[in-house]
Parts: sequence; C-alpha cells; structure tokens
Amino acid sequence: MRAPHPRTLRARGLTAAATGLCLVLSLTACGADGDAGVTADAEGTVTVGRFSNGAARETRVKVSEVPSISARLPASVARDGKLVIGLGGLPDGFAPLVYTGDDQRTPTGSEPDLGRMVAAVLGLRAEVRNATWDNMFVALDSGKVEVTFSGVTITEERKRKYDFVSYRKDDLAFEVPEKSRWRFRGDYHSLAGRTVAVGAGTNQEKILLGWKRKLAAEGEDVIVKHFPNNNSLYLALAGGRIDAHFGPHPAVAYHVAQTADTPRATRNAGTVSGAGDSLQGLVGTATTKGNGLAAPVAAAIDHLIEHGQYARWLKAWRLSDEAVESAEVNPPGLPLDGT
Repeated sequence: MRAPHPRTLRARGLTAAATGLCLVLSLTACGADGDAGVTADAEGTVTVGRFSNGAARETRVKVSEVPSISARLPASVARDGKLVIGLGGLPDGFAPLVYTGDDQRTPTGSEPDLGRMVAAVLGLRAEVRNATWDNMFVALDSGKVEVTFSGVTITEERKRKYDFVSYRKDDLAFEVPEKSRWRFRGDYHSLAGRTVAVGAGTNQEKILLGWKRKLAAEGEDVIVKHFPNNNSLYLALAGGRIDAHFGPHPAVAYHVAQTADTPRATRNAGTVSGAGDSLQGLVGTATTKGNGLAAPVAAAIDHLIEHGQYARWLKAWRLSDEAVESAEVNPPGLPLDGT
C-alpha cells in the first residue's frame, strides 16, 4: 500500500496510508494479538479484515493447528508458543497491506491477517510488532521478530541475507477513470501517445521509463508525469490531464474500491508483473537465513491454499488477482541489477 494511497515506496510495490501509533525505536508490540480485542476470535478462527475501515469485507475464517506442520517448527519457536511477526507500516502505513485500523491503534491489513492465519496453522499465538520499513529489518536481524508479513518483494539481493516464502504476486496496475475506454494490453505499445503518472524513484517508474525508451526508438512516446501527493494526482486523473496512474496493484485495488459509486470512480485498466516483462515478481515473508522457519511457514501457506482459506483471505481484501498456486521457498527474485 493511504486513504487514498500516498507515496509509493521503492522496490516494494507499495504505497502509504493511515497513521501508526507504535513507537518506532522500541518496536512496541502495539496491535499484537491480545491488544484491541484481536484475540476475541474463537479458537480455530481468524477474522480477516477486522478494523479495516472498509478496505476489506470482514470475513471469519476457520483455521486450526495442523500437527504434522507444527511438528516441523524449530524447537525454540515451538517452545516459545508464539510467532513474532514484523510489519513495516510506520509512520503512515500502506493500505490495504499494512496500516493502522479504524480503532486507531491496531495494525491491520492483508499482510498481518495472513500472518495470523499462518500462526494458527502452526499452533502459535501471533504477536505483531509494527515499525518503520528499515527498522522492521533491523528487528529481524536482531531476533526481535521472527518473520515479516509486510508486502516485501523478493529480490536476489535480499535472498543473500534472508530466506523467503512467496505468498502473493507482485503486480503493478494502471488506474484510469471509470469512464475511460483505454486498457493496457500487456505490451508497452499500448502506451504510445498516453500521459501516465508514476511515483518518482519507484520500481514502476523504472519500468515505465524503460518502455518510454523503447517507444522513442520506434518514433513513439509516452509522457511521464510526477505529482507531489495523491490529491494532486487524482485531481489530474479526474480532470483528464493524465490518462492513467501506474502504481502497485494492491494500492490501485484499494483506491478503486474507495471511489466506487462516486463522481471520481476509477477502474483497473490492466496489470503487469512488478519484475517487468521477464519474470513474475513475488511478495514473500522473510526470515533469518537458515533458522528453520521457512519450510514450516511454506507448508502452512500451502495448507491454507489447498483448503480454501487463502482464497477467502485474498477475496476479502480484493486481491484475488494476486493469488499464487503454491508457496515457494526462495523462488527467483528481482535480479541484482533490478532489470
């Protein structure tokens, strides 16, 4: 992931929204299960979309421990009885992935919801700790958190330091006014003659500028625009000064839902992988390399996929288009040169 989503963050495929209340440096477990009524779920149930402020359809999902999977946990984690989940949602959050809930204190979003479901399969209590993006990795490195569920794009650079388990596609999307007839056809040629807004310094800007160079070599052009904030961007979109906004798919899906049935309604005009033309980008949970958590977490996600809870989670957050067929440990990530 913003309401609607603000700035887009580099190499994550995310944008920002809402307000975080936990102290960054102390990594206080604000919003951990046990805070703000998060543990009100009956045993064997996870409520997806709680405190989401309308970003998700609140959905109760049955999720119970699977002993054959929890038996694969490292002894230290099994003995502790909890899964400490790191989020990188401070200070502003990035709806619908990680942001502060409508109770004004609980970190919510699609990513911590999946983390809580994985913890349930593993027979562990989910403890959620929210921090800044950089401090989330500091906490992972220091052992203060055990896994991240925060929309982290898997890259070859990050795989040098962490083990990853994929759980969602990393897609980008073109957002246009609902009345627009234009659609991205999966090829950069459909951008010829269009004016497209994109966040400066982002992965999607890099992809868009690469397409711009290809068009220029063919005597065509796409005009690339930048805006200081989302209010300016969406005013330009509604006023016809730009044809489309190119951003992370979850943020676009969120804004489309937020503007539905309003004079500024928008729609998704097409998606592309966050890795560009050559690879399907993936989002995953990171854990310390070699600590033994990746395999049971992958098995837990596969269990959720096989038994339908995963599909219900994605549907609740309007992210069904980003479903993967299975969880992979350390799948191919964005290349080291970022191309």
